[in-house]
Amino acid sequence: MVLIGRITKDASIKKLNDDREVVNFSIAINDYYKPKGQVEGVTLTTYYNCSYWISSKIASRLTKGSLVELSGRIYINAYMGLDGEAKASLNCHVNSITIHLAGKRGEATAKESKEHPIDDLPF
Repeated sequence: MVLIGRITKDASIKKLNDDREVVNFSIAINDYYKPKGQVEGVTLTTYYNCSYWISSKIASRLTKGSLVELSGRIYINAYMGLDGEAKASLNCHVNSITIHLAGKRGEATAKESKEHPIDDLPF
């Protein structure tokens, strides 16, 4: 599944006992719709907890506010909270990340393109 959203806080790296590293971050996806017959529209925000296992080098570029496109597998984690109440979270096991717009602390990045510059046109 492909998700496009903004990172809610800077990514963190967790090192496991077997020396593997995972990059953890979360994204928010905003949706807006206007119910039939209503004057006011409704804004809905959905949060996804994401984990990226391929390389931890990208963590420094995953800063709060960055607009990212993720491809991966979505799953639900259901659990009991400390207060005994049933809770759940949406999670994404990320396979690929494209940063479309960096957050405040990052630099603006452009998606790599194989197009030729205008100066290289054959006519």
